[in-house]
Amino acid sequence: MWHRSRARRAGLVGGVVALLLSVGTVALAAAPPAAPLVPGTPCTATARACADIVGLRAWLFADGRIVRGPVPISIGDEIDPTPPGRYQVEWKAEHWVSREYGTPMPYSVFFAPGGIAFHEGSLRTNSAGCIRLVRDDAKAFFDHLRVGDEVQVHSDVLPAG
Repeated sequence: MWHRSRARRAGLVGGVVALLLSVGTVALAAAPPAAPLVPGTPCTATARACADIVGLRAWLFADGRIVRGPVPISIGDEIDPTPPGRYQVEWKAEHWVSREYGTPMPYSVFFAPGGIAFHEGSLRTNSAGCIRLVRDDAKAFFDHLRVGDEVQVHSDVLPAG
C-alpha cells in the first residue's frame, strides 16, 4: 500500500511539474524582450536602483543612465543573505529603527520581503540582509527612489570588459 501511494504521489508531482513547465514555457515565449543592460552594471535600463552583491557596489539610474555610482555597499552573510531578484520600492522611512535588532537604519528604502532595505550603516560588517551604504549615498538613494520604483539585486559575475 505504501509504495502504491508513493507512486501515485510521484505521478501527481510529475504531472504538476510538467504542467508548470509548459505554462512557464508559454509565459516565457510571450514575454517581451529584455531591456538592455546599463553599461558597466548587471542591471537593465528599467531599474532605478541596482546592486551587485558579488562586486559590493550599487548604482542609481534615471532614464537608463547612471546618476550615482558605483558606490560601495555591505550586504548580508550566509545566515541572513541579501536576496537577489527584481523588486519594487515598498516604502521609505528617514528615521527607522529595526524592530528585530533595535538598531538605527537611517534613510531606509524598503524593497524586498523580510524588511530588506537600502539604508545607512557600517560597510565594515555584514548586515542582516539589507544593503548598507555610507551616509551620503544612503541619503542620495532615499531622495532618488520613490515607492514603486524598480530595484534589481544581482549576484551574477559581470563579464570582463
